[in-house]
This record gives sequence, C-alpha cells and structure tokens, in this order.
Amino acid sequence: MLEQRIQQHFIDSADLIYQAAQGLSQCIAAAIQALLACVTGGGKVLACGNGPSAAEAWQFATFCVTGFERVRPELAALALTCDGNDMARQYARQVRALGQAGDVLLVLSVTGNDANLLAAAEAAHERDMSVLLLTGRTGGKLAALLRETDVLISVPHDRAMRVREVHSLVLHCLSDGVDAQLLGEQEIAPCPPPP
Repeated sequence: MLEQRIQQHFIDSADLIYQAAQGLSQCIAAAIQALLACVTGGGKVLACGNGPSAAEAWQFATFCVTGFERVRPELAALALTCDGNDMARQYARQVRALGQAGDVLLVLSVTGNDANLLAAAEAAHERDMSVLLLTGRTGGKLAALLRETDVLISVPHDRAMRVREVHSLVLHCLSDGVDAQLLGEQEIAPCPPPP
C-alpha cells in the first residue's frame, strides 16, 4: 500500500510536468528575457517567497550569483529575508530600500494571496521594477496586480506539493536559460561517477 502511494506521487508529478511543459514554456521564455534584460542592463534580481518558497527564492538567487551548471561571471541577485518582525511589510521595505528601475522582483507563491508578497509586488511597481510571479492555478490576488511588463508563470494545479515541484523545475529552466543566452548553447557534461 505504501509503495503504491509512493509510485502514485511519481506518476502525478510526471503527469503535471508533462502537462505544464507546453503550457508554461512561452511564459518561462518571457521570464528569461526579462531576467536577461535586467542583468545585462546592470540591474539586479530580488527574490522572495514564504515558507518553502523562501528557500526556493534563496536557491535561485544563489544560482544567479555562483552559477548554475557552468562557470560564468556573477549576476547580481539577492533573496529577501523575513525574520518574523513586521512580516506584512518586511519584503516591501526591502524592495523599496534595494530596488531600482530596471530591476526584477521574482515572487514565489503557491496561492498568490500572501499579503506580504502582495505588498512586495506593489513596492516593486513603485520602483518601476518588473515582477516575475511563480504561482499555482489562477495566481490569486498577485496575478491581478501584474502589469503588461510582468510575467505570470502559473502552474495548473491546486496542491502545494505539486506546484512547488514544478516551481523547482521552472527555476532550473530560468537558470539554464539565462546561462544559455549569456554563454551560448552547450551540452552539459554528466557528473562523473563517484570514485
């Protein structure tokens, strides 16, 4: 019974990823172009999310700074932090303090209804920043805030686990896409087997 449950997770995840591949590829490509315009224009990427999405934001910022699968110059990126004091406005304050016109705010939210992330997106618009929103199903209130220059990547699912699985793959696609555009197409050598 437990093994069947585990296998069903793999099947459900694979089905959603297959479904999302065609539906999201155009949005992901648009997000890559927005990131490229930002970093090649001297801007920076600010990334934020709540809970597990905060960890994904941190990971993406790390990929920007340290590289993804290839060695390249560092790209300016920072994961915003939320320490529990004034959580409703903390991300927005950081965006106002650090964000400038031409920068990008990457927001990760399963529901798109987090008050602190809504405030951060509003602050980004005040600073003439573009917003890249990774969310689930409809995108919630955050999707309604987006402007023509923003990008919505909305995973067609309601379950948080499935949405986060696709978010992780989307972040890898963004990282790889930026590297491919900056460094050219290249096959990545597989990791050598352990000694």
